[in-house]
Amino acid sequence: MFDPESPWQLSSQVSVRPEPFGALLYHFGTRKLSFLKDRTLVQIVESLQDHPSARAAVAAAGVAETSQDIYIKAVNSLVDSHMVVAQDA
Repeated sequence: MFDPESPWQLSSQVSVRPEPFGALLYHFGTRKLSFLKDRTLVQIVESLQDHPSARAAVAAAGVAETSQDIYIKAVNSLVDSHMVVAQDA
């Protein structure tokens, strides 16, 4: 269950490949590929492990409070696809 107030990180089984449009995420375990078409989202995902929560990572990326829910939902989608996992997992 995704809690934006909890600590998250990119799965150790995920590789990030920077692209002009954002990044590609590849999960070696599930063989899933995700396209991140927003550079701010890429920044958030890559910095999750450096923050006490997903919400803190979104705020640290400079996202306005009124737009934060969009990025929280995006991180939630990455949790659902096992690209992002709880830090203690």
